Amino acid sequence: MLTVFKTSWPLLLGIMLLMVGNGIQGSLLGIRGTLEGFSTFEISIVMSAYFAGFLFGSHMAPAMIRKVGHVRVFAALGSLISAILVIYPVAPDWIVWSLLRVLIGFSFSGIYITTESWLNNAATNETRGQALSAYMIVQMLGIIASQALLNVAEPSGFTLFVIPSVLVSLAFMPLLLAPTPAPTFSSTKALSFTALFRISPLGCAGMLLTGGVFSAMFGMAAVWGAMKGLSVRDISVFIGALYVGGLVLQYPIGWLSDRMDRRKLIMILSAIASVVMVVPSVFDLPFVLYIAVALLLGGITNPVYALLIAYTNDFLGKDDMAAASAGMIFLNGFGAIFGPLVTGWMMGLIGPSGFFLFIAVLYVALTAYAIWRMTRRASPAGTGQYANLVPTASPVAAAAVMEKGQGQPR
Repeated sequence: MLTVFKTSWPLLLGIMLLMVGNGIQGSLLGIRGTLEGFSTFEISIVMSAYFAGFLFGSHMAPAMIRKVGHVRVFAALGSLISAILVIYPVAPDWIVWSLLRVLIGFSFSGIYITTESWLNNAATNETRGQALSAYMIVQMLGIIASQALLNVAEPSGFTLFVIPSVLVSLAFMPLLLAPTPAPTFSSTKALSFTALFRISPLGCAGMLLTGGVFSAMFGMAAVWGAMKGLSVRDISVFIGALYVGGLVLQYPIGWLSDRMDRRKLIMILSAIASVVMVVPSVFDLPFVLYIAVALLLGGITNPVYALLIAYTNDFLGKDDMAAASAGMIFLNGFGAIFGPLVTGWMMGLIGPSGFFLFIAVLYVALTAYAIWRMTRRASPAGTGQYANLVPTASPVAAAAVMEKGQGQPR
């Protein structure tokens, strides 16, 4: 791991700064939107727009990179992000913010694809697994650090929008000055959604459902905190706990997944999440218990996402992995578009508890479907190795992770 940090530190540093900038703006808009008088549903549209842009970007960015090159795409998208971040406070209108969120989601998707390609290209076969693990760790650490920065100024001002703009601009310096050569993009064979569903029905359904869970968690958590009347400090602690839980529990759950039926583990974790989410839906808890809920929710959602990737990987040959990863990411992104929308509608209907109730419903559905799928076919005889992967990863990282953890071809 030290060798990876030594050789790839410019890329990893740039990625961390990008995640700090992205993490601040995601939480800040929920808080600032409430202060501007946006309705819960209007804020949910703003939050959902990011995931729509991210979904489009994951499909269009590779073609852009092949046409004009990594450096030009990277510089153009980075400049667009920096500009958008300072436009938000100048144009406090939910329709304008929604359009800007589509653009910023598109831009971050393209930047993730570029940086992940660079990192994957820089690693050798012996260090690729460690490089991917380091990448996921710095991503999580960057977002956790971003929540602390929410407390350096008032959300009603301009400063908190300038900080992520500056950080994103600074992130490009180590990336563009790194001596690592730009990777090449090659076309991958297509894999239809029908074929992907036949390969792994649970993987496809699970990615749709966890897309809704993830976007509801990280798109609407700040809105939930504002509706509850929490301070900016408490909101940042709550959101930070979501990421800390995902960072801490990723490896113990991964260890378990390599030693038992992945479907059973998905079912158990989803059932636990369902119960945990029902509690704050029904009861008004002390803040310290909300932190415990956030730790468990983040600690389950990130590993379940990686488990679904690993389970699908168990049924794939190496030639299908790149196409399958793109399909899985698309399904997750498609589900993510609707997460904030439905959560916002439920919160407007029944209050802040709608945030937890919506997530509970999705996890109940995943639990039930996992149980049903276990009655339809046996677990694969041999499985690949579980690998750490977070929902913010692009198809480039997902494909690399799937190849890294490859089991026996089916």
